[in-house]
Order: sequence, then structure tokens, then C-alpha cells
Amino acid sequence: MRKYLAFFRLHFTMGLQYRTAAFAGIATQFVWGTMEILMFRAFYQTPDNGVFPMSFEAACAYVWMQQAFLALFMAWMMDNDIFTCIMDGNVSYELCRPIDLYHMWFSRSLASRCSKAVLRCMPILLVAAFLPKPYGLMAPVGAEAFLLFLLTLATGLAVTVAFCMLIYISAFFTLSPDGIRMVAMSVVEFFSGAVIPLPFFPDRIRGFMELLPFASMQNVPLRIYSGDLSGSAMVRAILVQFLWLFLLVAAGKILNALAMRKITLQGG
Repeated sequence: MRKYLAFFRLHFTMGLQYRTAAFAGIATQFVWGTMEILMFRAFYQTPDNGVFPMSFEAACAYVWMQQAFLALFMAWMMDNDIFTCIMDGNVSYELCRPIDLYHMWFSRSLASRCSKAVLRCMPILLVAAFLPKPYGLMAPVGAEAFLLFLLTLATGLAVTVAFCMLIYISAFFTLSPDGIRMVAMSVVEFFSGAVIPLPFFPDRIRGFMELLPFASMQNVPLRIYSGDLSGSAMVRAILVQFLWLFLLVAAGKILNALAMRKITLQGG
């Protein structure tokens, strides 16, 4: 366990060095968040739209929290070095170490995402908190909701990394991981609520989408924070989160074991 914590600390510290990239990301996320909120404002002000599944204030909180913690959940923020070391054969050096490859890459991916989020989240949260109502970031609905938000935020991050691990390991079985990677990014973006929050989908479709692993990434913590997800539905969503975390990690380890049996490096 200590060696994987060492990997985490090393890559977390390395990730904190990219401050210029973080400043550029903060500016981009402010612009994107503002565009999304203006889009929601136009939607909410359209006559005869009926009853909305989320309040406008909750939708704004969803957008700002999504932008603040973007690095934790976006599938397109993968570690290109992992793909490179698989494709050029340098993974052989990793296999010579007395470590578990899956655990090492998992801790490395966690560290990379956490370091990016740490650099970007505070400026976005601070500015969003001081924006006028209802466009700013609302306070959590209660202390219990905030604690559950933190719990599900960490679990959602782990689910995201566990899913990305499947994409990394799939590179052992393909000539190029680009195709699988692009499909996976598109699926995660749509089904996780990154493009449209899941409450805005029709009930039958939403019920199906909430059972998928992608809904356990950002959908659950962001909706708990704003109070849109509570009661028995919240308990169910949290249980589904832990279930998918277990299943994805188990699937990743099985796939990794299969890859290690048939791995071919430098034609040998």
C-alpha cells in the first residue's frame, strides 16, 4: 500500500507544477459555465415549457460545481503516457518492478485528476459563490447533504478512474486505442450528465440511464449538493455508485490479468 501512496504523492506533486495550464483551464471553464447558464436561462424563460425538473438555482449550482471539479469526471482527461508506454513497449519496464500494474496506474490516474482539480476548483468556486442570485453557486442544502456530497464526489472519482482503467488496458488488445477511446468519451459525456443533466431526460430514459455506471460519476454528487437528489432516491444512487465501483474494479483486474497472460513486446 505504501508504494502506491508514494506513486500518488509523486504524480500529485508533478501535476501541481502545471499552473499555466491550470490558469488557461480556469478561464475556459468560466466561459463555458457562463454559456451553459445563459442557455439554461433562455430555456427556463421560454413560455409554455411546463414544470422544470430542477430549479434554475439548482441548475446553476450543478453547472458551477461541474466546472470546478471537471478534472475529476471528464473521461477525455486520460493519461496519454499510459497509452504511449503500452504502444511503444516501455510497459515492460513497469512489469519488471515488484508492483501491481493495475494498482499503480489507478493511483497514478487518481493523483493526476486530483492535482488538476485542486489547481482549478477554488478560483471557480469563490467567484461563483459571489455571483448574484440565482446565477451564482448556492450553498449546500444542509450539513448532511454536504458530507454526502463529499462522499459521493470521492466515489464518483473512483468510478471514473475504474472505467478509464478499462480503456487503458484495452490498449493491450488493439493496434491503436484511439477508436475505443473516442467512443468511450462520447458515451461518458452523454450518459453521465456532462452535456445535459439527467433530470431533464424523460422519466423512462432517465430511469435506465441512472442504472448505468456513467450516472455514478458526476450526476450523483452534483445533484446531492443542490438538493435535487434526496431521500430514498439518494440512498439508491449511492448504493448503485458503490456497486459499480466494485464491478468496474473487478472487471479491470480480470482484464489486466488476461492482458498479462498474452502480452507481446517487441515481437517476443
